[in-house]
Amino acid sequence: MGKDKEKEKGKREQEVNINPDKVISDAKEEMKKAVEKFDEEMRKVKTGRAHPSLLEGIKVFAYDSEVPLNQLALISVSSPSELIVEPFDQNLRASIEKAILQSGRDLVPQSDGKIIKIKIPPLTRETRENLLKLVRKKSEEFKVSIRNIRDKARSDIKDAKDRKVISEDRARRLFDELQKITDENIKKIDAILQAKEKEILG
Repeated sequence: MGKDKEKEKGKREQEVNINPDKVISDAKEEMKKAVEKFDEEMRKVKTGRAHPSLLEGIKVFAYDSEVPLNQLALISVSSPSELIVEPFDQNLRASIEKAILQSGRDLVPQSDGKIIKIKIPPLTRETRENLLKLVRKKSEEFKVSIRNIRDKARSDIKDAKDRKVISEDRARRLFDELQKITDENIKKIDAILQAKEKEILG
């Protein structure tokens, strides 16, 4: 029974590693998703400047269900420190205000009867410093995630080489390609981080 399990495991490993090109393409796709996720998280960080992304993810109870705010209203920037929310259905204005207030984002909506204005308070020095620490910590976490994806792919390529599925030269070329993809994605993380730091510092 133990030998059968070992045989099955070897078969699965062979199937996983038989196509090293797929190992590279899968790693590339996973890294791309990690960068996109990091970008998404950075867009939600308040920097003292008005941006529609500050309201992303807020859901409003409307029409007997929870609906994303951006499907119920037009969200725009009227100035660097003010967001405008224009409900498509004026009957939902109170529900939208309530959802924004209860979102836990320290945003205070003010209605003039038709549109909802949200003032974005300027950041204090202490808040800026804390935000810088936060975004830098997040960037390191995502870089670790990208390197973990690289390491797993390297292990799969090494397995293929050890079992003679590919030659040493081919494995070396794949390792180089994998490192190049890793470096490119780390640079993308750094670029997103630098842009966010610039925003925070004003």
